[in-house]
Amino acid sequence: MNQKIDIQKYRSTEHPVIDVILRRWSPRAMSGEHVSRDNIMTLFEAARWAPSSYNEQEWRFLWAEKGTPYWDDFFSLLVPANQAWCCNGSHLIALIYKESFTSSGAHNAVAQLDSGAAMQNLLLQATELDLVAHPMGGFDRQKAIDILEVPQGFSMAAMIVVGKPASADILSDELREIEVPSDRKKLAEIVSEGRFSFDS
Repeated sequence: MNQKIDIQKYRSTEHPVIDVILRRWSPRAMSGEHVSRDNIMTLFEAARWAPSSYNEQEWRFLWAEKGTPYWDDFFSLLVPANQAWCCNGSHLIALIYKESFTSSGAHNAVAQLDSGAAMQNLLLQATELDLVAHPMGGFDRQKAIDILEVPQGFSMAAMIVVGKPASADILSDELREIEVPSDRKKLAEIVSEGRFSFDS
């Protein structure tokens, strides 16, 4: 059973933002139900329209559906703590980025940043579709490069699990306790006019 979360209970804005931004969070509870190929492709379509330096579009996405040999490969890349709950996901996604500009071959210092923008588009689209899309850094990057046959000149950015939401009751006691939308720092802690004036 899907557990509905009252976002307003956990999050409030200092200035109005579009609803989907506030509603996006990273649950771990998933039902194990299948997410359709159309929905998965819709997520990638959203990612495709992200901004990038010189329209380089450095991001590359690899995906695996549960029940296929690809899933086993992708799942093996995750650290055990993530495997414990990702087992109820429908798809796993690997986000990879190209390290250099195609036209000049020069190092692209913002490639990972641009890829993050593409991932955010994907996450927001998943929120609109009432899907769980949880990005992760807890995986073996070198093993991923080897198993997924990622060529030289590309790097791993993140992995994402996609699934249908479920009640937090299916999680361990430890995870259930933190299965709520996280808050954010105040604007004054991250925004300053003109000069760097933050404590950290």
